[in-house]
Amino acid sequence: MGDHSAIEWTDSTWNPVTGCTKVSQGCKHCYAERMARRLQAMGVRRYRHGFRLTLQRDVLDLPLHWRDPRKVFVNSMSDLFHQSVPLEYVAEVFKTMKLAHWHTFQILTKRPERLAEISAHLDWPANVWMGTSVESVDHWNRVEILRKVPAAVRFISAEPLLGPFGRQDFSGISWVIVGGESGPGARPTDPQWVREIRDQCFNQNVAFFFKQWGGVNKKAAGRRLDRKLWSEMPSPALAT
Repeated sequence: MGDHSAIEWTDSTWNPVTGCTKVSQGCKHCYAERMARRLQAMGVRRYRHGFRLTLQRDVLDLPLHWRDPRKVFVNSMSDLFHQSVPLEYVAEVFKTMKLAHWHTFQILTKRPERLAEISAHLDWPANVWMGTSVESVDHWNRVEILRKVPAAVRFISAEPLLGPFGRQDFSGISWVIVGGESGPGARPTDPQWVREIRDQCFNQNVAFFFKQWGGVNKKAAGRRLDRKLWSEMPSPALAT
């Protein structure tokens, strides 16, 4: 269950929830859905329901058994703030993250409205980073909502980046991850969109991480922007 991850900006994945539903264009070619269907076809019991939302209660305490500190991506195969995940269960996930204080937990949601709705009912330890996925400027309102969440680090994942952001205010944001879409039917990412985000991050003192160009063969496309690898990480001490 994700002891090691190939995702460039994390070390491990932890999925106390699997399965999801689509909410915007960034979900169109969801890698988690493809993987869940594949695992279901292989007879993997955990994915017997395919991509239907499922609470995986038996792994709630998994991070407590990982002794070495690591960055942990929470719910790479779902969205913790999906409306069908009970508040009590979300609180249990947060309880585990607080107990596993030697790890850094990275959460992403496309549902910041639900996040804002229940945020005050959660205990926010300093080792939890909270992010939202923004595939284009059409969903910039997710960032506006995220700013109000009392996380030690707030971040944006612009993957897949499907359009330019234009000029934006990144105040309250400590980290921006950008990546092109990968896999079958991958939609292209314009390098100028990426450069525009990178330059604004630089000017506003925000850590910038370029994950990949994507495409059908993402390994061949690589992750260099202007002949450089951009792998900046946020510093909680500098977070706002």
